[in-house]
Amino acid sequence: MKRDPVILIIVAMVVTAMLVFGYHMSRPNADPSGAGVGAMKGKPAPDFELKSLEGKTVRLSDYHGKAVLLNFWATYCGPCKVEMPWLVELQKQYGPDGLQIVGVAMDDASQDDIAKFAKDMGVNYPILVGKESVGDSYGGIQFLPATFYIGRDGKFIDRVFGLKGRGEIEDEVKRALSKN
Repeated sequence: MKRDPVILIIVAMVVTAMLVFGYHMSRPNADPSGAGVGAMKGKPAPDFELKSLEGKTVRLSDYHGKAVLLNFWATYCGPCKVEMPWLVELQKQYGPDGLQIVGVAMDDASQDDIAKFAKDMGVNYPILVGKESVGDSYGGIQFLPATFYIGRDGKFIDRVFGLKGRGEIEDEVKRALSKN
C-alpha cells in the first residue's frame, strides 16, 4: 500500500503540535496563553536566589531601587543572539541612570560554555545560571527570550516573550526607570 507523503507530513505536524501543547500544559504554573501578563502588572516580582557565572549568590532583591530588565535566554536561541548586543548597549546607556540588566541562562550548556558565549557576545551585565523553578515563579518561560521589566519599586511593569525591536525594548527600559 502506497502512502501519500503529504498526508504523512500533515500527521507528523499535528502529532508534534499536540506534543508541544501537552508539554506546556503539563508544566506547573505555565501560562501558554499569555493571559497572566495583565495580572502581573503592578505586583511585586518574585525574589529568587541564583548563582552567577562567577559563583556569587545573586538575588533580585539585591537590585532594589534599580530598574531591572530580567532576560531569560539560552545559548542556542537565535533571537537571543540578536537581542544581546542591544542589551549591552542599553546597559551602557542607561546603567548610570539606575538600570540593571540581569541575564538568566536557561539551557543545559555547561557553565564554561555559557561564560564563553557571554564573553564572545561582549555581555556587560550579570549572567545567572537559571533554574526551572525560577522560570515557573515568573509564570513559566515558554519562549526565549523572555524579558521582564521591573520598576525601581520591585513591581512588574511588563513581560515580553520573543524578540522585539531595539526601540521597543528601550521604551520599556525608560518606563521601568520612571517607576519609583
